[in-house]
Amino acid sequence: MTTPKPRTAADRVALARNPLRPSVTDYIDHLFTGFFELCGDRRQAEDASILGGLAFYKGTPVTVIGHRKGKTLEENLRMNFGMSSPEGYRKAQRLMRQAEKFKRPIITFIDTPGAYPGIEAEARGQGEAIASCLALMSRLTVPTIAVVTGEGGSGGALALGVADRIFMLENAVFSVLSPEGFATILWKDASRSQEAAEIMRLTAQDLLTLGVIDGIIHEPPNGAHEEPASVYLALDAVLTRELSVLCAQSGDALRKSRYKKLRAIGNRKEAL
Repeated sequence: MTTPKPRTAADRVALARNPLRPSVTDYIDHLFTGFFELCGDRRQAEDASILGGLAFYKGTPVTVIGHRKGKTLEENLRMNFGMSSPEGYRKAQRLMRQAEKFKRPIITFIDTPGAYPGIEAEARGQGEAIASCLALMSRLTVPTIAVVTGEGGSGGALALGVADRIFMLENAVFSVLSPEGFATILWKDASRSQEAAEIMRLTAQDLLTLGVIDGIIHEPPNGAHEEPASVYLALDAVLTRELSVLCAQSGDALRKSRYKKLRAIGNRKEAL
């Protein structure tokens, strides 16, 4: 039996983008019960690229929020391929404030190439909406768990990622921008994206070493879409364990611990 060839960062980027990977709707269907979707930001409009609502996790009321790309071309277009507008991030904030009010843990699923960069989104306050998400998540007094299931791109991903615990699927990626964007900016050559992916240290393995994430959820040999049931089981075990620990802490303790955790990112010199 031959030893499998180690995956490159570019290989993992390709797997993270595979349209067959389980999406937020799949995780909701297999891990939660009684999901009730809540729509609209109560200011402008509904953004289908962010799905959010109420659910039960093993009898515990929780709030679930996640990026949604869609599974068909029609859904891709309606959900803008998972690139959210300000309305989506303001909807997420509305749900987070509601969770805070009723003391519900928040679980987010991250899978986006980045926030929508269109001029109309900027005109409606894209930057402010993302910044407000970051500020709100940083001061929440309820447990928060973020799971990067595919692409974790730029501020669009970070807006749902300021959490007490951050986990990544084995072949997910999490970075300041896409490898193509990195290569275009640095070398004026998007074709060098594979080289850029290696330099960026965007894989789950790199980010665990750097202390950015708290753990890796393993996938089947050819990716999460090969045997999604095993991924659901692995994530289920992680959520059960982490919620048990986090729900035992006071709101003030959670907020202080989260602040300390975030401030420590980048200080692990031995990992650089």
